[in-house]
Amino acid sequence: MADLTEALGALRTELAEAEEYLRVPELRARLPQLETEMGRPDLWDDAERAKGVQTEYRAVKDDLELYDHLDTSISDVETLWELGKEEGDEASVVEAEKMIEDLAAEFSRLELRALFTGTYDEGDALCEIHSGAGGTDSQDWAEMMFKMYKRWADAKGFTCTIEDWSEGQEAGITAATFTISGRYAYGMLQAERGVHRLVRISPFDSQARRHTAFSSFSVWPVIEDAANQVDIDDKDLRVDVFRSSGAGGQHVNTTDSAVRITHLPTGIVVSCQQERSQHQNKDRCMQQLASKLVDLEHQKREEKLAEEAGASKSTEWGSQIRSYVLQPYQQVKDERSGFTSGNPDAVLGAGAVDEFMEAWLRWRRAGA
Repeated sequence: MADLTEALGALRTELAEAEEYLRVPELRARLPQLETEMGRPDLWDDAERAKGVQTEYRAVKDDLELYDHLDTSISDVETLWELGKEEGDEASVVEAEKMIEDLAAEFSRLELRALFTGTYDEGDALCEIHSGAGGTDSQDWAEMMFKMYKRWADAKGFTCTIEDWSEGQEAGITAATFTISGRYAYGMLQAERGVHRLVRISPFDSQARRHTAFSSFSVWPVIEDAANQVDIDDKDLRVDVFRSSGAGGQHVNTTDSAVRITHLPTGIVVSCQQERSQHQNKDRCMQQLASKLVDLEHQKREEKLAEEAGASKSTEWGSQIRSYVLQPYQQVKDERSGFTSGNPDAVLGAGAVDEFMEAWLRWRRAGA
């Protein structure tokens, strides 16, 4: 009969570590305060503040429920094993071993929380995809990338809102801007920042030859109070109004309400064509611009501007962070962490990029 003392001790150690990085005592003290706030009749008089309280309450409650679930589960395994030993029930011990394996996997996933150390890691993400070298193939690849991240967001229960969409000349897209909203969206999507390379038999080549295409992925944190953290002078802005370019309204509206704003001192460009109103699109643009400017200053302070600005890298040979090879073999490989998947269909077709993100987070921590 297996001795599970060491394995159970390891789980208790991991639970103690989780209590520390989840800040469980602080959360237990904070929860009743938030419950009081949630019950106030005037809470929604200030919609922004109400949204913040609601978000924090949900996060605190989820973390405490997760911690308590793990604590209870370990106790259940300990009890099952003790009973199995006392009664000489091998089946109970085998079941306890399986429960320990499942709990170890849960702790491994939870450990990622400790890797999110950035100020904005827990929040939403503003994302951009741009096609690069490779002509029509790169534009098709850019749209494939968007669908990959959309599927990833859907699978996690996140929301994906398209802000701007530029159709390609023959297929795909030249660029897309979208917001992914969900807890730790920005923390996870940082792993995707950079140039992505696709190798396949081109569907646009009549001779069915193998082609290589490149597209870039950039990401910024959505900073709720960004407008209060940065001063934007109207004289520094060029505002253009244009007709949206969605495919028959498939992604965005087709009125003349789309807005593009260029911040002249930095060259940052933001666009939005999601809303029906020009005024609403301009407001969303200004939110995007404020977030990008705050993040830019943050990057400068951290002296990581060149490393972090994925969009500034050349979108061509030798600059990729990840390669997706469909021909002559099937493989997706991250050039930084070295993590490899032999199932590109799952990565592209189902948005299965979590393992790549986790590998990058651990790679980043190891190199810190």
